[in-house]
Amino acid sequence: MTIRAAALLALLGALAAGPAAAQQGAEIKMTGQCERLVIAEKDISPTCKGQLVNTVARGRTTFDFAAEDGQTLSFSGSGAQHEATEETEQLQPVSLVVSGLKNAEGIVRSPAPAVGACRFSSPEPGMTQIACEATSQGKTFAGTFLTDAKNDAKTDSKAGGDGTQDRKDGAKP
Repeated sequence: MTIRAAALLALLGALAAGPAAAQQGAEIKMTGQCERLVIAEKDISPTCKGQLVNTVARGRTTFDFAAEDGQTLSFSGSGAQHEATEETEQLQPVSLVVSGLKNAEGIVRSPAPAVGACRFSSPEPGMTQIACEATSQGKTFAGTFLTDAKNDAKTDSKAGGDGTQDRKDGAKP
């Protein structure tokens, strides 16, 4: 198993272990290629950053996408509803989308109830795709990210690592 696969499974394992483990929280930053970013029907894919953040905290799993112009999009759902749809594919239902927009006062976040899911394949071998799509208030929100699950991925419990994969919880994958 690759380091990235172990880290992804560690996040999902926190959910499976129960509420106490999920309350502690964990965050993984992945680098790669953002292939698609749609916020409320507006396709801003060309400005999408090559970093995706996956967080597990307080029983929720969140995938955070960002654009170069400061726009952000988060897909969030109850980790307890996570399921394996196939041997190599995982499904995380989404019940909330949070779009963000940077302005002079800071970042204005707009949470909205949503219906959708994030799907991701087992990181082995090679590339892993994380694809999220949800509908909220009649509008489509989507993000697709491709990351390489290399054996030489580095972990770092502090910010400022090489960005390949940073763990804030200090756990070793």
